Amino acid sequence: MNRNSYLHRIALGIALTVVSGTTISTFAADQTSENCSVALFGQQAPRSGRVCDIQEVRKLAEEGNVFEQNQMGVASILAVAPNSSVKEAVSWFQKAARAGYTPAQVNLGVMYANGWGVVQNDGTALYWLRTAADAGSARALFNLGMLYMKGQGVRQDYEQALRYFKRGADTCDTGAQTNLAYLYDRGLGVKADPKLAAEWYGKAAEQGDPMAQHNLGDMYLRGEGVGQNDAKALKLFEQSAAQGHTGAQIKLGYMLSEGRGATRDVQAGYRWIRTASAAGDDRGEYLLRGIEAQLSAEQKRQAEAAIQTKAERESSTESIMMLASLDTTVNRACSAK
Repeated sequence: MNRNSYLHRIALGIALTVVSGTTISTFAADQTSENCSVALFGQQAPRSGRVCDIQEVRKLAEEGNVFEQNQMGVASILAVAPNSSVKEAVSWFQKAARAGYTPAQVNLGVMYANGWGVVQNDGTALYWLRTAADAGSARALFNLGMLYMKGQGVRQDYEQALRYFKRGADTCDTGAQTNLAYLYDRGLGVKADPKLAAEWYGKAAEQGDPMAQHNLGDMYLRGEGVGQNDAKALKLFEQSAAQGHTGAQIKLGYMLSEGRGATRDVQAGYRWIRTASAAGDDRGEYLLRGIEAQLSAEQKRQAEAAIQTKAERESSTESIMMLASLDTTVNRACSAK
């Protein structure tokens, strides 16, 4: 199953150490006066925080500071912390979640929903996600929407999914915005509305969501919900492809090889489609046969070498894939309205 398939991609997202503007005041008393973020996540640190090495973060976590406990959970998933594991991540999330820290409640719910480091349990996942949603967590609302959209642990209900996504989208969760757009795009739980779908895709795309960039690019390519525009489609596919979205890589490769939206570049088109194939998405294989015939042996060799280099540089472990949908709303103005 292709992991970029919209309904089956890794959809339950980890709330990476952050507290959005809607929840930070609620939990200020549970945090240290100066939050200490793991160096790897320094760009996610709150304005009042500072970047620390893993030993200092661990020390603060062991002293009971929930912000750092959540940091240690994410660091354990990524194997940043020495001798860490996914099971250790669960333990850190449990400590902070039981103390009432919303991001950790979301993360613990995600772990149970996916069976990461713990026996999969939909009931426990729902408990923690609903607890966090009641506290105003946009990421929890997104995850609950995904469970209802997929029918995991609950009866599949697109209308309920729509309600959760709308609440999350209004507080700028890009996953919720993208999924809300998808429901309007496909007419699931609501009357199809391509124009409204394009608007919500646009909000998430502006904030860097690769799925939203891909889907909005597709709308520009087809001229649905927006005016047909190859140049805009190409730009959106470029943004999404650079983040590893294989569907966007294939469409970017097609457009470049055909000269749609940009000067024709068959070699670059071949490289992008082959990049998607190397990642396990073979949907562009049928395009390669015609493109290969237009390239010299040396051009193909250069393209293959670039693909190998890119794969080595951007190779991701299973742990990193677990963090494919992060909460990055901190320190960013909400653009939902």
